[in-house]
Amino acid sequence: MKKHYLFLAGIIALAAVLRWVGLDAKPLWLDEIMTAVFGLGRSYNDMPLNRVFPLQDLTQIFSLNPAASCGEIAGLVASQSTHPPLFFCLMHAWLKARGVATLPELASGMRAIACIGGVATCAAIYYLGKAAFSPRIGLVAAAFMAVSPFAVYLSQEARHYTLPLLLICLALTTLVIIQKHLDDRQSVPLQFWLIWATINALGLWTHYFFLLALVAQIGALTFCQIWRRQISPGLVFCLLPFFLFIPWYPVLMEHFTRQETDWFIPFEPSWTDGFTPIFQTIIGWVLMVVALPVENQPLWVAIPAAILMLGFVVWLGRYFIVNRTFYNCISAGSFSSKIIIIFTIIVLAELFIIVYILGKDITSAVRYHFTYYPAVCVLLAAGLAAGKPENQRQIIAVIVVGLLSSIFVVSELAFQKPYQPAIVAKNMNLQPNLPLMVAVGYDTFQDVALGLSFALEVEKLRPSQEIAPTYWGFWDRHDGYHLVWENLGKLPELPNINKLNLWLVAPGLRRRDYPPTLLLSQQINCTIDENEYYRIGVPYQLYRCGG
Repeated sequence: MKKHYLFLAGIIALAAVLRWVGLDAKPLWLDEIMTAVFGLGRSYNDMPLNRVFPLQDLTQIFSLNPAASCGEIAGLVASQSTHPPLFFCLMHAWLKARGVATLPELASGMRAIACIGGVATCAAIYYLGKAAFSPRIGLVAAAFMAVSPFAVYLSQEARHYTLPLLLICLALTTLVIIQKHLDDRQSVPLQFWLIWATINALGLWTHYFFLLALVAQIGALTFCQIWRRQISPGLVFCLLPFFLFIPWYPVLMEHFTRQETDWFIPFEPSWTDGFTPIFQTIIGWVLMVVALPVENQPLWVAIPAAILMLGFVVWLGRYFIVNRTFYNCISAGSFSSKIIIIFTIIVLAELFIIVYILGKDITSAVRYHFTYYPAVCVLLAAGLAAGKPENQRQIIAVIVVGLLSSIFVVSELAFQKPYQPAIVAKNMNLQPNLPLMVAVGYDTFQDVALGLSFALEVEKLRPSQEIAPTYWGFWDRHDGYHLVWENLGKLPELPNINKLNLWLVAPGLRRRDYPPTLLLSQQINCTIDENEYYRIGVPYQLYRCGG
């Protein structure tokens, strides 16, 4: 037994190393900027909008407001975001206690709390596997979670994914214990119901999609009791998490219809929309165990990597089908183990209901598979660790491939940051010794966050403002980009500048709609450079001004 726990300690140590390495190396992207704004106790009302400002002002924009309370942060999140507030309150308390004071410390400071949650999840899933199946399966599940590229990716995001991931593990573990009492026809101690309800309530206050996991838990528990014709009066406690979330219901209803959630709706509907969610879900399963360099790689790298990923998954899937280890493990288990697979099936059904009935394709973002990932991880471990001794080879293969994949994730060769802020900044810094201005059109706060992610990366490349000053600005595009062009012409005169590069970041604008010429600050004529147009999620175009 001592050796068993030494293995567990080694697995948790490996998980910590994989999640902590390179924590500050990747750029902060749009969603992480939103975490920063609310986590620092700021709001978009603090942003310098509809005016130009020097890039060194970023230090003030991303400074901590230690006086902000959790209630104030909740109010800001309610009006300026589409998420529940608990994670942002925890982030503010964490940054305040940690004393993050400079921009270089911001990324690692924010991601550290997600990293801690990811490591804790590796420990929690051990107990889930142990409770549902056996200590050996718990150990294998912890090893799979430790090296999973999907889990490592979530742990290096300054977002609220590893906290609900941890809470799902704890909730499922408690649910298994409850079901075991019911299997043995014993009354369930009150504390287990209260613990389960509290964990799920915290999950609801952390992420809206935790609701999928909560409903699936209730569905799985109810199914098992109906099947055994044994209805427990303790089921009434399943309503408690919903009651504890009642104060936020009006905000939830308002958030559901917000414009910021429109990205779930296909931009250009086509006949492939019926198949794409299924394909994206399968890709999500693949990325839970293997992620090789495929994104934005040359074909001679991407094609072999994709073939290797497909080959590994086919080999692993074939093993399960031929040897029936997964089927034998589940069929031989009690309802307390079957509840894991019933939970998984219900969550998947919920995802496809949202896609095909509500018309919002949440499978387009692989990160949202966190809602059932702990169950998949435990089931994968059960299918391999509960079989014959020769299964050891498959277990080692999954761990080795996962470890290699996680190294690619840490190196940002897999699970690359959306919108690629570092590449955008490199393109914008075309002439480092020439003054630079970047104008971002915004309609929602998400556009502002995207522009700030670019600004932070440009600031790294242009720290000196004396030789080549850098200016930034956000302009309201709600009533059309023609007003943005007019406002650029009305800017006050830029001191000692008669020549500069102007980049226009214009979400939603087509390339042909960029004007051929612009007037800047009532004095500098700007001409479009047709050779310097890019689109990485959003378009941005270079104008040569003055000179």
